[in-house]
Amino acid sequence: MKPLQRILYFARPHRNYLFGSIFFNILYSVLQIFSVLSLLPILKIIFNINDGDDTKKNPPVADGTVNYFNHLKEVLYYKIHLYIDQYGGVRVLAVLCIITAIAFLMRNIFRYLGAFLLVNYRVGIVKDLRTAMYNKFLKLPVSFFTEQRKGDMMSRISNDIGAVDNGIMGTLVDLINAPFMIIASLVMLFMLDAQLTLFSLLVFPVMGGIISWVGKSLKRQANSAQVELGNLFSIVDETLKSSKVIKIFNADKLLQRRFNTTTNAWKKFSIGMSRRREMASPMSEFLGSVTMLLITWFAGVGVINGTNHDPLSFLGFIGLFYQILDPAKKFSAAISSIQGGMASLDRVSEVLDYDQKVDEIPNPVRISDLTKQIEFRNIGFYYERESVILKNFNLIIPKGKTVALVGQSGSGKTTVANLLARFYDVSEGEIMIDGYNIKELKLSDYRHLLGMVTQESVLFNDTVYNNILMGKPDATQEEVVNAAKIANAHQFISQLPEGYETTIGDDGNKLSGGQKQRVSIARAVLKNPPVMILDEATSALDTESERMVQDALEKMMQNRTSLVIAHRLSTIQKADMIVVMEKGNIVEQGTHHELIEKNGVYRKLVELQDFQ
Repeated sequence: MKPLQRILYFARPHRNYLFGSIFFNILYSVLQIFSVLSLLPILKIIFNINDGDDTKKNPPVADGTVNYFNHLKEVLYYKIHLYIDQYGGVRVLAVLCIITAIAFLMRNIFRYLGAFLLVNYRVGIVKDLRTAMYNKFLKLPVSFFTEQRKGDMMSRISNDIGAVDNGIMGTLVDLINAPFMIIASLVMLFMLDAQLTLFSLLVFPVMGGIISWVGKSLKRQANSAQVELGNLFSIVDETLKSSKVIKIFNADKLLQRRFNTTTNAWKKFSIGMSRRREMASPMSEFLGSVTMLLITWFAGVGVINGTNHDPLSFLGFIGLFYQILDPAKKFSAAISSIQGGMASLDRVSEVLDYDQKVDEIPNPVRISDLTKQIEFRNIGFYYERESVILKNFNLIIPKGKTVALVGQSGSGKTTVANLLARFYDVSEGEIMIDGYNIKELKLSDYRHLLGMVTQESVLFNDTVYNNILMGKPDATQEEVVNAAKIANAHQFISQLPEGYETTIGDDGNKLSGGQKQRVSIARAVLKNPPVMILDEATSALDTESERMVQDALEKMMQNRTSLVIAHRLSTIQKADMIVVMEKGNIVEQGTHHELIEKNGVYRKLVELQDFQ
């Protein structure tokens, strides 16, 4: 989706706020012109300016020359002179001042209403944009997060969307209102003095060229600045999560250098961006001021020599032309801001337009249970043709059986688990569930069949209760407690300061490794899925914790289809089948005793661990 289309898509639900804001800003512009012109009769009374004609004695008559503006002006002055003769100059002056004051009051009320509606418009779009980006995060495949840095993603959802808000959304009204104000003012200027107006227009092509040059260079600088800001967020994220490693290896100076390099680069691009952005407004104001001075000289010569120009009309012309300078300045600043915002919008669009790769087909098959078996049929998986992870992998896991995958690191064990969970899609072959290719199944239904416990426990900064409840959001308290008991977690949870309502901190850091793992198991038990994936669930635990966790796992796997990835071979001896892998291929398979008797790769692995 193109950037402009994306903004219009998110703006559509909030367009009434924009239309209302534009309406009130147009009224503000009209009253701004009126408030300037309303000063002319006031000045005429104060300085007792007489045009040398007899308009105050004889009513003006239209001469048929289509110069309606001058005719209306003469009618107005004639009426003012009549009121002066009838009520006195002071009283008429007071009435005109009150009318002008009301015009100024209404002008600013309309300005406030326009800004008020614009706030709803901007905030609504930014909220929807952030929501869309977060929802995209939830849908993106695991491969996306292995390729991208979390800090950069944080920068995109916060700073980049903020820059879109300030750079694009905040300038839309100026972008629409300023041209209207300029055009309306120019029309009035042509009515006052066409010759002077044509002379004043010489500045606008020059101003447009400057705005174009500033805008193009600004987008490049803004994009570079946002990239460096994403790098900065990534460094901060790594620092906060790696404080122990940084301290033990005295790596603080290394991290400081990385941080300083990134901030210096960000400073350089930000300064360049700000310089160009700030250049547009002063340049447009300077060119406008020079033009106004040239107009003053050109018209002033005629007024002084008495050969041309009505002094009062000239004052009105100068006042109106001065009114153009502010919208012209805002328009140039809006163009510059939009160019900066477009760079951020491009970075946001990269995420929103990212190909999910793992997605549902139209009209997918619904599934609610596993009835027969899981089959890996001629599976191949590779990131590139040169880096093959799995090749011609075939395996059948019957319902209710436990199959363990063993082998050295890099043999493809975890890849098999990730493919079964459909975190990635296979490059070749197909994974079948009860005869259906998992690509044909509704993704949410399919994943409802799966539970997973990984080596690294993933817990949220919430209560123990809510972390377990994630497995089944509508579960009762009794079900949560029973799941904790099966996972051997109820005893230590009960001893926490607030029991199940204890907040466990970021990543569950208030708990030990074994405790975190048992909470993760309780979450999987509560979900009660027919298929369980265990990815080295005990390899990071001490002996005592491993024994408790292993006992919990065995309870959980009873009468359940399980795929177990094991590092410690002692934990999978009871598996119905053990599959030994090397470099993406199956080299042996059988029960523990069968593989020991074969005296092959598996036995060597067992003896190596026993020796250790």
